[in-house]
Amino acid sequence: MALFPQQFIDDLRLHANIVQVVQDYVPLKRAGTTYKGLCPFHSEKTPSFHVNPEKGFFHCFGCGAGGDVFKFLELYEKVDFPEAVKMLAQKFGVGLPERSDGSGDDAAGLREALLKAHEIAAAYFREQLAAPAGARARQQLADRDVTAKTIEQLGLGFAPLSSPSREGLKARLLKHGFAEGLLVQSGLIVQRETGEVVDRFRNRLIVPICRDTGSVIAFGGRTMDVDQGGPKYLNSPETPIYSKSRTLYGLHLTKAAIRKLGYAVLVEGYFDFAQVFQTDAAPAVASCGTALTPQQAHLLHRFTTKVVLSFDPDAAGEGAAARSCDLLVAEGFDVNVVVLDKGEDPDTFIRKKGPDRYRERLRSSRPYLEYLLDRASAGLDFGHDDTRRQFLGKMLEVAARIPEAATRDQFADRIAHKARVTEDVVRAEIRKAAVQKKTTLGTAELPAYGTIKGAEKALIWWIINNPDDARAVLEGIDEADFENLVTREVFQVARSLQRESVRFLPSALIQRLSTMNAQLVTRIATDTAPPATIVGDCVQALKRLRFDRERADIQREIDRLQQLGAPEHSSEINALWQRKKDLLHRMEQLT
Repeated sequence: MALFPQQFIDDLRLHANIVQVVQDYVPLKRAGTTYKGLCPFHSEKTPSFHVNPEKGFFHCFGCGAGGDVFKFLELYEKVDFPEAVKMLAQKFGVGLPERSDGSGDDAAGLREALLKAHEIAAAYFREQLAAPAGARARQQLADRDVTAKTIEQLGLGFAPLSSPSREGLKARLLKHGFAEGLLVQSGLIVQRETGEVVDRFRNRLIVPICRDTGSVIAFGGRTMDVDQGGPKYLNSPETPIYSKSRTLYGLHLTKAAIRKLGYAVLVEGYFDFAQVFQTDAAPAVASCGTALTPQQAHLLHRFTTKVVLSFDPDAAGEGAAARSCDLLVAEGFDVNVVVLDKGEDPDTFIRKKGPDRYRERLRSSRPYLEYLLDRASAGLDFGHDDTRRQFLGKMLEVAARIPEAATRDQFADRIAHKARVTEDVVRAEIRKAAVQKKTTLGTAELPAYGTIKGAEKALIWWIINNPDDARAVLEGIDEADFENLVTREVFQVARSLQRESVRFLPSALIQRLSTMNAQLVTRIATDTAPPATIVGDCVQALKRLRFDRERADIQREIDRLQQLGAPEHSSEINALWQRKKDLLHRMEQLT
């Protein structure tokens, strides 16, 4: 269920002035009917970033970024769509639609209620840390050299153990009007087998976990006593607002620095992050001791494509660390590895040797693929064929996941050098393995702008720049006319908006498209003149393309049956010839 009604989103988009929004971030100058400036999404000296106030979209000819006013805020502020809607509504003084009362009757209301409950819980834990009961927790933080400023920035807190307080958080939340059932669903309280409902976190140092926009969505609790029982770290369960596989700890605090410096350091735990963060040693995020997931990699990819992994040397290349590296390489990241001294992690290393020494280690970090090659080849005798085969087999698995062909070839050359094998042989094997691994097209492999047919570009231009004429011809296009077109989704969405006001059609279309197709549409729409002077010509051209595809398919089937040479196929061949003749006649009529 959408967080906001579509009608509200459409009305807000029309109410907001995209030029006014963008100018808060980017100096713009009028250029005819549009505005232009330096693109905020990549470095450039000559303006290639254009904003079209009439149609409500932006497009950069340098990096390809494009979309409506919501997409601009998503990209610039690094927020999700609902947050962009809230920011825009606040800026223009538009009230948000009424939400539920927090009883959990609908998905949107439930999420809002859970976020509010976590906000109150975070405040409660901070109060307890500052109270007399939090003295030991404050001392433990001091022993770990965590400063008062860092405690405040991270929002650290404490959950008491004493009997009167075992339901302290529960009582606080009930006082604010939350239903007990919703609080159990939030994971902040738990129901025991006896039916008793108590606070989940007791006698633990509390670490709030935030989404990248800064909202608290979960907590991690570190035990105060070694012999307390239970896990050393107790974390919130999965909820409608929290998914561990989609969250990176600390990203809300470091995303600006990551983007500015162009890289992120991936550490394992909360206190590794705390120490790197408070000493400003590097822009860090934490995986909290688990292997990275594809969703976390995609989240990080919004801010950087370069990652340095800070390994525990005892586990270097093992378990979660190795899986994280392999995943990042497969997702197109430039990955380096820094291995600290035996028994050290970023937290202890910085406290003992200081942030400058840690920065030195980061600067001397090694590319993961080189590190992997050296580790995998250590101690091997490549004079034996079996050894070479085993080594190549392991390395092929890694190489096949590298998305960039050039990087794969470079890695192949390094493998060949290590294993004393011909480079061409290794490259060929890696390409073969990569093809076998490939099940879907990555973004970089999607058809380029130049592969789109002229008729497709022309019709898209007319839809955005003259939607009245375009709407009339869209009704005359069959679904089959769109088959096998690169821009199929664009036309399908445009046809679904036939009842939309002509004035609102361009912005409504862009908002509903995928990021890739929105960028494609804004690129085409910025042309000063249509690729075809008559919109009806686009329709005829698309139909001719369809008929030509069908004709080619029929001819291939005729050729196949004729090669069989069997008399029983003569009736099929005659029927196919008639279909081909009909198609040619229809193509002549179009002309």
